[in-house]
Amino acid sequence: MNHTEGKIDNTIILIGMMGAGKTTIGKSLANYLDKTFIDSDQEIQKRTGVTIPVIFEIEGEIGFRKREADMLKELIKIDNIVLATGGGIILNEENRKLLKKKGTIIYLRAAVNDLLHRTRHDKNRPLLQITDLQAKITELYDQRDPIYRELAHIVVESGNLSAHQMVKYLSQKLDDPALG
Repeated sequence: MNHTEGKIDNTIILIGMMGAGKTTIGKSLANYLDKTFIDSDQEIQKRTGVTIPVIFEIEGEIGFRKREADMLKELIKIDNIVLATGGGIILNEENRKLLKKKGTIIYLRAAVNDLLHRTRHDKNRPLLQITDLQAKITELYDQRDPIYRELAHIVVESGNLSAHQMVKYLSQKLDDPALG
């Protein structure tokens, strides 16, 4: 992989579906690597003063995606961070270009059943407030998985390891000279 900027001393970007563990793993990884952890969705909520479901309700998904893209443009300028992104951030081509330029991208991949189990009671995921949750997660997964895979320098199954094991595994992968 010819990727010069994304070594362990720079930015690490976590991508994946909602419920894949980006925030949980991201916090632990940032702590382990002595980096600052930033969650793009949390930053949007801080900036607007409202939850993401409220943004969706008022502005729709299009309004939220614009806020998400604007936030990414700011966050991508910060060095030495672990950035957990929203699951749909990769849908925008400009966002994909920014992510590719910045750092090492890790796709936390989880099985649809795991995602269903982790998100079924979460009211803060507007796209999942529907009757047939499994069909919706499967649809989003089928749409997004190929994009996540194309962007990622590292793909890791998020259901197989504890957070601690995942952090150790990822830190070893990030140290791999083949990444640089």
